[in-house]
Amino acid sequence: MNRPGIWQLFAAVLLGFLAFAGHAAAQEQRAFFVEPKDGAEVRSPFKVVMGVEGMTIKASGGVVAGTGHHHILINQGPMRGGKVIPTDKTHLHYGKGQTEASIELPPGDYTLTMQFADGLHRSFGKKMAHTIKIKVLPAK
Repeated sequence: MNRPGIWQLFAAVLLGFLAFAGHAAAQEQRAFFVEPKDGAEVRSPFKVVMGVEGMTIKASGGVVAGTGHHHILINQGPMRGGKVIPTDKTHLHYGKGQTEASIELPPGDYTLTMQFADGLHRSFGKKMAHTIKIKVLPAK
């Protein structure tokens, strides 16, 4: 009879766990700033590059599971999940699916929050937000 030994069973369980953990890590969802980095000093206008993992970028207009688009909130933190993101000077919408933008702000210290939301601009909440602080320097 050819039965697996304890070490073979241990190896099989360990490999199964590692495969599960790798799959779970691959499914992690997050939105983030690629550029600028937290603590950056920039001059207006400055380039912003937005990233997302675990979801697909899709233009606004309808709700499709696993998709959404970026928003940048100026001097605000993440929005509660399900809340519609307003449209004004401190809530910038990138509903065409943009992943890069040019932002112009007067000199000063700012908090920028990247907030990912669904096709109807409803926030995915804190887990799909990323906040950084930047300093906008006076023009040269």
